[in-house]
Amino acid sequence: MNYTLHQLEVFLKIVELQSVTKASEALYLTQPAVSIQLKNFQEQFKIPLFEVVGRRIYITEFGEEVAQAAQKILDEVKAINYKALTYQGELAGKLKIAIVSTAKYVMPYFISDFINENRGIDLVMDVTNKAEVIRALENNEVDFAMVSTIPKKLKINKIELMKNQLFMVGGKDYKMKGKYLSKSEFQKLPLIYREQGSATRLAMENFIDSKKISTYKKMELTSNEALKQAVISGLGFSIMPLIGIKNALAIGELQVIPVRGLPIITNWNLIWLSSKNMSNIGKSLIEHVNENKDAVIEKHFTWLKRH
Repeated sequence: MNYTLHQLEVFLKIVELQSVTKASEALYLTQPAVSIQLKNFQEQFKIPLFEVVGRRIYITEFGEEVAQAAQKILDEVKAINYKALTYQGELAGKLKIAIVSTAKYVMPYFISDFINENRGIDLVMDVTNKAEVIRALENNEVDFAMVSTIPKKLKINKIELMKNQLFMVGGKDYKMKGKYLSKSEFQKLPLIYREQGSATRLAMENFIDSKKISTYKKMELTSNEALKQAVISGLGFSIMPLIGIKNALAIGELQVIPVRGLPIITNWNLIWLSSKNMSNIGKSLIEHVNENKDAVIEKHFTWLKRH
């Protein structure tokens, strides 16, 4: 047998995505190139690795076994590469970060220079909901997390990165009847909420409860992007983080609706377990963020001050 590491990588991606087309997109290859690699890989085995039924590809039991072995091989190759870089005095290995969905508009700016300067680091950044972020951190599945509210039940260390401002927003067609939205008008608006457990939802509910406002026609969506599109379409109104609606505001798809008591202001935090036995990569990232966070905010986020 004479298969290559590239063939193993291609086959693993096909197994993961159950599609040659999707695998080609994920690997930035043409579909014919992926198909050729798969064909050449299959020809080295007398037992089929996959079956094609209709337009769908199904991995056989033998194919699954090969995929597991291929993953182990590629992991060992990565480990060798990491060790080689480490012996050369470079940082090398995996850096795992879990972030809440809105943080995807923030976190990349604080780590991009660090990752680009240390090519031996493989970044795995999971964008998910708050509950999953906290679960992954608690179970030591990630090195860091980025959240706007600190989990009370965990002993953590943190770096405060920047303010998170939440405003009432509506579609472009809404007409204000005064300088500020009145309580009576607020109560007439169809409101859209994030899912239960979301920090954005909690902040919105706390604000509404504090003002003793009776809400109307509640709707719930499970991502900031879906919520934004719903508000743009005119489906309803919401209290949203300003950081995630920059472009929609700039082109006039959304508008900030002035409400007394808003914005709600929290902080974005990079957090990690106090008990974490931090790797050299983790220690270096902490140092990098502390040294450069002010410059990052000045370079990328001064537009927030205009609202």
